[in-house]
Amino acid sequence: MAMQIPVSIDRSSPVPLYHQLAEQLAAAIDDGLLKPGDAFENELSLADRLDLSRPTVRRAIIELVTRGLLVRRRGIGTTVAQEVIHRRNELTSLYDDLRRGGRESVTEILQFDPAVVDQRAALAFDLPTETPLVYVERLRSVDQGPLALMKNWLPPSFADLDPDAIATDGLYNVLRARGVIPAVGHQVIGARPAEPAERKLLKLDRSAPVLTMSRRAYDAAGKPVEFGDHCYRYDLYKFDITVYAS
Repeated sequence: MAMQIPVSIDRSSPVPLYHQLAEQLAAAIDDGLLKPGDAFENELSLADRLDLSRPTVRRAIIELVTRGLLVRRRGIGTTVAQEVIHRRNELTSLYDDLRRGGRESVTEILQFDPAVVDQRAALAFDLPTETPLVYVERLRSVDQGPLALMKNWLPPSFADLDPDAIATDGLYNVLRARGVIPAVGHQVIGARPAEPAERKLLKLDRSAPVLTMSRRAYDAAGKPVEFGDHCYRYDLYKFDITVYAS
């Protein structure tokens, strides 16, 4: 049974009723009173309990869905969304982002090849297309399950890399330990339908999309040090980007 969250509506306030309701329900989710996966009180019950119109309650719920706090599924109803991992517009690894948020993760090395030829990756390193590069493919999971499928290429100088080091630490931490300091990156963010292998690894429904991010990282001298092509579960991951007026 869905929990009934105490809500106080000030009808004399200039703040719209739906927004008052949405903010108090959002606070209940942020404070942990409502937890990921919890059933959410339906709009008819909310409207009757708070003496609000159904369109007002519906608008508040839609606002929470838009903000990624609630999920509406046919046949299931409205539930609190699973916790989402946010990546800020900083040059960090996913491992760093999770640790900074107090989250634990598990990394599985799916493939490691110290001498793979990949034309797109070679071009990212400004190397001849036949240059053998170090390739590592990883699946990173959190407590809710698989989160990200990460494919990375490194320069030939990393051919002696121990893949176990990447399984227990962040890629950028491993680079720094070898004296390679990523200083700036160029990222391209997008979304697309998940490929069959990605659906299986990330445990996605057939029609589910994935968020994508490709990145070229450089050291302070402008030398390419890493090329990555990653995809993430759309319902567990968000990019958090701050933009400024010119």
